[in-house]
This record gives sequence, C-alpha cells and structure tokens, in this order.
Amino acid sequence: MNLLIYKTLEELNQDLADYVIKIAEMSIEENDRFNFVLTGGSSPKALYHFLATEGQHRIDWEKVYFFFGDERNVPANDDNYNGLMARKTILDPLGIKEDHIFYVNTTLAPEKAAIEYKKAIDKHFNGEDIVFDLILLGMGDDAHTASIFPHTTLVKDEEVNVAAVYVEKLDTYRISFTAPLINKADNVAFLVFGENKAEALKHVIGDTEKNVDLYPSQLIDPIDGKLTWFTDDKAVALLDS
Repeated sequence: MNLLIYKTLEELNQDLADYVIKIAEMSIEENDRFNFVLTGGSSPKALYHFLATEGQHRIDWEKVYFFFGDERNVPANDDNYNGLMARKTILDPLGIKEDHIFYVNTTLAPEKAAIEYKKAIDKHFNGEDIVFDLILLGMGDDAHTASIFPHTTLVKDEEVNVAAVYVEKLDTYRISFTAPLINKADNVAFLVFGENKAEALKHVIGDTEKNVDLYPSQLIDPIDGKLTWFTDDKAVALLDS
C-alpha cells in the first residue's frame, strides 16, 4: 500500500490525474486499450475536469473504455446517477464514443441490472480473466467504498461479481462491484479527502485488527495489483505518524 498525502486538493487532483495518465499510457502500449473504472459522487469531479482538460491530448482516448464501480438505483437522467455526473464532467467533454462507455441499466430491477452489467463486462473481456487496469474508489465517512456499506450482504460476498445490495440506512438499492472483483485489478486508487473522512480512515488504515463488517474499505487489498491512497492532511489527521 502506498499512502500519498497532499496539502491542497489542487495538488492532489493534479497528481492523481498524472497517475491515471501514466497507467493509461502503459496499458495502451501493452494491450492497446485502457480499462478504466470510475468512481461516483462529488469527490472526483475536479479530477475528471483535470483529465478532460489538461489530459485531453496526453491519452489516446479512443482506446479507453469506461466502467462504473457502482451505481445508484435511479433513472439515468437523475442528478444522483453516477453515469450522468461522469458524462457531464469527462465523457462528453472528451467526446467518448457510446460503445466505449459501460453504463448500468437502471431501468431494470436492481438484481437484473447487476446480472446484465456483469454480462457486458464478461463480453468486453471476451472470456478472459476480468482484470481492470485501474479502479478508482472513494470512501464514505462510514468507511463504505463502491456500494459496499457496513453490515450489508456485500461485505461477505466472496464472488468475483457485480451484485445488487439493499442499503437499509439509505432505504434504497445499489448495484456494485464486489470486493473480490475490485481486488483483481492491476491498480486500485482511493480518492479520500476532508476532515469528515478522518475517523473512518483511522480505522481502515490504522487498525491492527480488521473489522470489515464495520469498515468495509478494509476489504480492498489487490491480489496482484497495487493499492494507492490519495489523501489530504485533513483526512489523515487522526492517523499515527
């Protein structure tokens, strides 16, 4: 694990953008494509803006395929739909072709949406092992990541899969990668900043004994890949030096 700490969000996002671009360049050189899993919410908006502007001419975007690590069970035109946020901030600005974007079909029931999304991923990988080049993750102040929330069925899901999960505290369903699917990636990067994340980060990184039911982000530990945390000094304030 690599923990990177920044004093400003601008420095953090610039460095994270450079990190994404470096992995993209390597993946395209080696495999002629870059399989990139986006994270949702508001935290990555600045990063996506960096990639769509400063990174516009640094990557062959026609060889990039975009996926979503989780999705909210809302219509595709809803402001809470992760795919819509990504479309506005990075996909449309870069002119990404529709057949290079893998959206979750939330017109389907959550369980069916998860099944169909996994089928689309399987087809893209053409029967080969599903190993994404880079998965971006966020973390909530309750230590959830993707839609693996505390005390939910996804915490104990050991399948390499996409699954539907009911999140009781939000009274809604989500569709999400499972931790075993995430852990197969070549590179996993957490984007976590702000003092509201400090308590969760202290437990996820700092605890000597794991309690994944309470702190699901502890589940993320790539099998053969690299794990990097991009954080700020506020988020790490409660960690031992």
